[in-house]
Amino acid sequence: MSLSRLEHYRREIGLVLAPLLAAVIYITPMDLSREAHIVFAIMGFCLVFWLTEVIPLSMTALLGVTIAVVLGVVSVKEAFLSLGHPVILLFLGSFLIAQAMTKHGLDRRFALNLLSLDFFLQSPIRLIAGFSIIAFLLSMWVSNTATTAMLLPLVLGIIQMFRNKKISDTGRFAVFALLAVAYSASIGGATTLIGTPTNLIGAGFLKEEGYDVDFLKWFLLAAPITFTSYVALLLYIRFHIRNFSFEKEKIKQLIRQEKKSLPRVSPGERNTMFVFGLAAFLWILPGLANILGNQALYKALKNHIPEAIVALIAAILLFLLPAKKGEGTLTGKDLKELDWDTILLFGGGIALGKLIIKTGLAGYIGKKVAGIISPEMIVLFIFVLIVAMIFLTEISSNTATVITFAPILIGILKELNIDLFYPVFGIIIAASFAFMLPIATPPNAIIYGSRHVPISRMVRVGFFMNIIGSVIITIFILIYMK
Repeated sequence: MSLSRLEHYRREIGLVLAPLLAAVIYITPMDLSREAHIVFAIMGFCLVFWLTEVIPLSMTALLGVTIAVVLGVVSVKEAFLSLGHPVILLFLGSFLIAQAMTKHGLDRRFALNLLSLDFFLQSPIRLIAGFSIIAFLLSMWVSNTATTAMLLPLVLGIIQMFRNKKISDTGRFAVFALLAVAYSASIGGATTLIGTPTNLIGAGFLKEEGYDVDFLKWFLLAAPITFTSYVALLLYIRFHIRNFSFEKEKIKQLIRQEKKSLPRVSPGERNTMFVFGLAAFLWILPGLANILGNQALYKALKNHIPEAIVALIAAILLFLLPAKKGEGTLTGKDLKELDWDTILLFGGGIALGKLIIKTGLAGYIGKKVAGIISPEMIVLFIFVLIVAMIFLTEISSNTATVITFAPILIGILKELNIDLFYPVFGIIIAASFAFMLPIATPPNAIIYGSRHVPISRMVRVGFFMNIIGSVIITIFILIYMK
């Protein structure tokens, strides 16, 4: 059967394979409690449903928890406590801030103001750096999907101008400019706690294990990894477009025309800028207090205005601050357009993760894996974990993959008596580093849809970035662990 036919029948394959795998897992003799055995079967079922996308990812997570309640593994009250998890509120607030930035054009204004600087208009690699820096920085706060979609028309405008001028090798420039935007958006999203859903999901698992990760701490640990990866990407691209010709004045004219077309700063933009600045300041403040050694202030801030409450305050302000007569900066319509699938996926996923740990399934798998790993193999073990996470997310949802494997990794690390924080942090960052296939991430899909990037080129460049990313993440995690 061809790949296209497999794709066509993917849902049907999932409907047959999921219950079959669950049944095989359940009837296979294992030294497990009844509850852990059931959870193992449920995880097999959910994994197939996530890979084949039989139903929305969030519904699969909730289905798994629902089956656990029906089979008596957990009470309904305990099972769905995760839907009220503070990270859900952080999701909600950060998504609404990003929605306001996109709705009122604040992201586009930022992009054009940065791109119109003379520094970025001097050479092809600087122009690509301009687009990719914008993608890298914006995706720390706005979804990488929205960032890529917003930058795509600007990049395509310049590519079309090159084609009209019959500049040789425009196709090569187009490929690397578009790949730079998509990859930078994915890398940038890993930098902040709110940059991508997987970061918040991972932080939720770490919180359950007693590790409190504040906004600033996440940034200080992630930024060296993501910045190094971004520089590696730029160096790779520079090598491949070093002989490309370039008309500076025409580029300047195009960018500045786009900038002139921007409307005056609207009340909605001003409100969004104020709320975003306030939220960012309050997110960073506890971390600053901690760094400065003021533990009393740090504890007070974490107790009274934790990240989730800051996100809620910001979201409520966006509905209160008027953008025009009788209408707030955000409205009820914006609330309906939120990514509810990701929000519900997190709630159901954390619930499944808790069941894996609570029933002893994570410990069981941990013991089995720990039995074949010696202390001398830890470096290789961590590298293999990171490579596996990156290549798994090429073919499956990164959120679903983190939800499935983070609790199991926690169990393995506990059995090996290794502090779990940094290895878990590493696989969470790695979940954003899938670069080879259009289906791996929405940014990849968007630029592939432009028809300027052949799949063969995306696979080649993406494979290089997957390996480089794996090495960079592993090196930094080992440095942090030392």
